[in-house]
Amino acid sequence: MDILIDLFKALSDRNRLRVVAALMAYKELCACQLTELLQISGATVSRHMGILISSGLVSSRKDGRWVIYNLNVEEPSFGPIMNYIKNKVSTDSYILSDIEILEKITAIECEELCRKQRGEECCPK
Repeated sequence: MDILIDLFKALSDRNRLRVVAALMAYKELCACQLTELLQISGATVSRHMGILISSGLVSSRKDGRWVIYNLNVEEPSFGPIMNYIKNKVSTDSYILSDIEILEKITAIECEELCRKQRGEECCPK
């Protein structure tokens, strides 16, 4: 039962649902891109992503300085849930606006985006 509670908790927040929809559209996004999309602090994005990862919906990997997030497509039981979400968000004007915004965000290199958000020190070597 804890797995279900974690899953529904992960999907019960507007920003986390926006992240799931964004990852459905873009397969993988870095933390800086999600911060830019959601217009919240990096720490808050990190907290949201921790909840999504704990639920099993999202996985992450390090790529140099960046943390890259993607949907967990390895879990077959998420298929019906993801199809339901995809169907519901595909016509949502808020989500469609997010996808348009993401087109602009993903056109910017992560390093440049990171500098824009936090200055030169945001991505230490």
